[in-house]
Amino acid sequence: MSDKYYITTPIYYPSGTWHLGTCYTTVICDALARFKRLEGKDVFYLTGTDEHGQKIEKKAQEAGISPKQFVDKQVDGLIKVWDMLNISYDKFIRTTDDYHEQAVQKIFRRLYDQGDIYKGYYEGWYCTSCESFFTDTQLVDGKCPDCGREVNRTKEESYFFRLSKYQDRLIQLIEENEEFLQPKSRRNEMLNNFLKKGLEDIAVSRTSFTWGVPVDFDPKHVVYVWIDALTNYITALGYGSDDTTLFDRYWPADLHLMGKEIVRFHSIIWPAMLMALDIPLPKQVYGHGWLLLGGDKMSKSKGNVIGPMELVERYGVDAVRYFLLREVPFGSDGSYTNRSLLTRINVDLANDLGNLVSRSVAMVLKYFDGVVPSVDKVEDIDNDLISIANDMFATVKDYMDKLDAPSALVEIWKLVQRANKYIDETMPWTLAKEGDTSRLATVMYNLIESIRMVAVLLRAYMVETPDKIFDSIGVPEQLRGFDSMTFGTMPAGYSVVKCPPLFPRIDIDKDLMEIEG
Repeated sequence: MSDKYYITTPIYYPSGTWHLGTCYTTVICDALARFKRLEGKDVFYLTGTDEHGQKIEKKAQEAGISPKQFVDKQVDGLIKVWDMLNISYDKFIRTTDDYHEQAVQKIFRRLYDQGDIYKGYYEGWYCTSCESFFTDTQLVDGKCPDCGREVNRTKEESYFFRLSKYQDRLIQLIEENEEFLQPKSRRNEMLNNFLKKGLEDIAVSRTSFTWGVPVDFDPKHVVYVWIDALTNYITALGYGSDDTTLFDRYWPADLHLMGKEIVRFHSIIWPAMLMALDIPLPKQVYGHGWLLLGGDKMSKSKGNVIGPMELVERYGVDAVRYFLLREVPFGSDGSYTNRSLLTRINVDLANDLGNLVSRSVAMVLKYFDGVVPSVDKVEDIDNDLISIANDMFATVKDYMDKLDAPSALVEIWKLVQRANKYIDETMPWTLAKEGDTSRLATVMYNLIESIRMVAVLLRAYMVETPDKIFDSIGVPEQLRGFDSMTFGTMPAGYSVVKCPPLFPRIDIDKDLMEIEG
């Protein structure tokens, strides 16, 4: 193995329905993790759940069960979604895990002992839904700036973290290290809307509810979300425990990836806490856009959720993963419609990729008894196809290093589309009719090798289709990795077999009537 790569999603709050928008960040992280593993990196991919807080306590009371019973059920549902989407996380952390709670208490005490946490009284605006406090200037039209809901005036005894102490260091961090916070729009937002307006110390404990990690030296207080949830990125690696092997190996994180609504927590509060603990900062925080439905962010409260499990059961895991990775311009908001999903499946997956594989395999079966022939008679028209194939990996890698999965897939599809055009240009059926076996052999080899190289890269984005392609065109295991991404690496002589359509074509209008009623 070469160097390490530590990537995280935010930990999810298990208080509602898991919808397609929830899956967006996790699928992107999964593609990045898979790509880095294929590059030979030692990857650690973390996800999990943030399970404490007033909202959970209230929902559990309404359901007549304990908070732990409530979150257990919710987490079980989330893990089923991740399993269906084949999310390849290395660890799933729950903030109710004993080791995490113990580490949180140690971190809280350390910050208190060194003077970065102090006791006082909080009075201000609180959004129960977001579990967030806001000042008068942060409210938007008197409501929560993150979710738009009503806020309540609250006063209670609380411990505070000296966030204001780190204001100048945070400004310097974000201004001088452009890669730390991306994209540029998020960096500008944090600097202009928060940091340069002045930071206030933040409450890091609560006394108005009990569902949380107790402050061990003042047990009427429970540790608030900032120290509880944000520290998961290091407690999951063993920070604060007797075994720091993973922490020593993987920290600092290479990437914290999240939706734009929680960038403030990760680019201001989290690095300030790490500064206070004298721990190296993550290399990058990236806040991507939302997957919108009807112009709004998907949420249970708005009633505009799309169930990922139903889509996977109907159209397959790779179709759903491909849509999420391809459709949304990375860093910006994107829109979901059922029609856009079905169109992507038909155009990109059934027509472009599926037809290329089925046509090529069928012609090798017909003209060469199912055996991939040797290159014999090369012409200028072959060089364009070969050039695109050979340039593809470097360009895709560059896009993935920039976290731009949609552009990476566009690049892969350039070869898919060029190979389909190559069939029309070379007309293998005519070559067969004219008896030009030497030229036909070259054309068929070039098609099969192009398909192989496409399938190798698709291993980062799809979880079933690449192996189906490999098995159909006879690719051995040793030719399925990134080290085989040079055209002509696969020798002749392997056998192809017909496989069922990779993505059956959909009658879009018929399906829309069925799924939309």
